[in-house]
Amino acid sequence: MSTGINDVSDTAIWVAYYRGLESDHPRPMFRDPLAKLLVGERGEQIASTFTRTGNYTAWAVLTRTVIIDEFIQKAIAEGVDAVINLGAGLDTRPYRMELPSSFPWVEADFPHMIDYKEKILRDHKPHCQLQRVGVDLSDSVARRNFLESAVPGAKKILVLTEGVIPYLTEEQVAGLAADLRAQSRFAFWIGEYFSAQSYRYLKIAARSAALKNAPFRFFPADWDGFFLQHGWARKEAHYYGEIGRRFRRRPPMPWWVPFVLMLMSKERRAQAEKMSGYLLMVPAGQKPAQ
Repeated sequence: MSTGINDVSDTAIWVAYYRGLESDHPRPMFRDPLAKLLVGERGEQIASTFTRTGNYTAWAVLTRTVIIDEFIQKAIAEGVDAVINLGAGLDTRPYRMELPSSFPWVEADFPHMIDYKEKILRDHKPHCQLQRVGVDLSDSVARRNFLESAVPGAKKILVLTEGVIPYLTEEQVAGLAADLRAQSRFAFWIGEYFSAQSYRYLKIAARSAALKNAPFRFFPADWDGFFLQHGWARKEAHYYGEIGRRFRRRPPMPWWVPFVLMLMSKERRAQAEKMSGYLLMVPAGQKPAQ
């Protein structure tokens, strides 16, 4: 086994490593004490291969975690009665977030990831009613069967796909969108957002080489337009840049970039801040269930 990323499952270890480090920060954006337990030594091995892009990735992971946490908290306050986390990886939200003890939360991922997580966390108790399901979500039949049967009593479900969409093709994302849209119980969907302007940074040689075994493959010409075409509309968006400003965590950048930003118009700076983030989507043409 190499020290870098061998397959897409390793990306879960990679991002969990950065979440674990945040717990040691003097002013953490959140605390994730179980992340270190889950990643072991493997997380640092993977992170060490991202010598040129690792600092930015760490910043993006932390800011996206805050965005998703807040989306979930707000959705639960507004009546969401279950969460389904597709491609859950090493996420620990059921353990670290304040959730109702009776709240249903379902994690789905490859069977080997589920088995590993069950083993490592067997002595830790989640704050909610957590269920884990091993399923290959790239198998469209298995995925549809899982989605149809998950949380049968829930009527207003939030679906989370964190760090999933970029690794899929447009055809695969379209299939996932259709499967989610087919379930009227699915009221919200949280997923990534990247502007077309950000694609060139996602494709830089150093990053592509490090991710050669788990490459980004989803680069639609119009991100919002793609999802709208497949049944999902943006309800709300938050961007990494705005979260960074709130917590006074600037994105890692070359020394000269702040000077360039100073020369930009206010509109251009605002556009630059909105190059990447996360979306809360709802079924297009349909009000979310009350």
